[in-house]
Amino acid sequence: MLDLNDIYYFVQVIEHKSITAAARALALPKSTISYRVAQLEAELGVRLINRTTRQSSVTEIGAEFYAHAIAMLQEAHAAESAVRQRILSPSGLIRISTAVATAQFALKGLLPKFCERHPKVRILQRTADIEVDVIAERFDIAIRAHSHALQNSTLVQRTLALTPWMLFASPGFLDGSVAPKEPEDLIGRRSLFMVRDGVPNEWVLKSGGDVRRLRVDPVLMTDCMLTLKDAAAAGLGIVALPAYICKEEVAQGALIRVLSDWTCGDAQLTALVPFAQNRLPSVRAFLDYLVAEVPAAVDIKRNLW
Repeated sequence: MLDLNDIYYFVQVIEHKSITAAARALALPKSTISYRVAQLEAELGVRLINRTTRQSSVTEIGAEFYAHAIAMLQEAHAAESAVRQRILSPSGLIRISTAVATAQFALKGLLPKFCERHPKVRILQRTADIEVDVIAERFDIAIRAHSHALQNSTLVQRTLALTPWMLFASPGFLDGSVAPKEPEDLIGRRSLFMVRDGVPNEWVLKSGGDVRRLRVDPVLMTDCMLTLKDAAAAGLGIVALPAYICKEEVAQGALIRVLSDWTCGDAQLTALVPFAQNRLPSVRAFLDYLVAEVPAAVDIKRNLW
């Protein structure tokens, strides 16, 4: 493999018409330039320059090599510029993984705005309600909703927002009955339940420092939040869901809060990023954007409740 530096010195000799002039222009010893050109000739097995005490002249094969050498140096410069530009400004493809509900509600409207701000960035979003292997599946960012600490220490973690869970039901479901005031008032009422691995069929209700556990016997169990929300709006029962997912239905009157002084705890939206990807300007810009914008996107505007 030819040394690109040797090629550069050869080009300088040709353009300055002598080794002495090239050495002067580069502020290098003449012996250094002469040695590097000789090394290039030895590597190629041909003479590129005829040397005299006063000047240097390019050989026929040297002239042909010179044309290719110019192109090689230009390509090398273009490659370096492309990398430096990538380092300085966000560009390229960002691969992100999110749950379906996160994509539809927490990120609603955010991706188009980011792409408008950074026209050189492209986004590939994969939605799935299962945890992906971020590194093995080559994602740059995974956004997780969780109620317990994430254990994976091989990934950079950025908190995006806290998302309280609350109880909701349709107004019609509660018509004709006494509105529940305490968690125990929910016993015997139809419930809908979000199925999660390792989580028992119970609601952990909190109000200030008061914590109560309520066992539920749901008429509908699923791992799909959207199904639960639609079922609650249809009057099937009471459901616990992240408040931001239900805020439009609350604003429209399709859902109302149940036990407004109580919550079902707080979950958290966290961005997970492999260490290497965290250094990319595009990924860092997207992370900073999410940290700034997601809290407003999931703001439940407590005056609605």
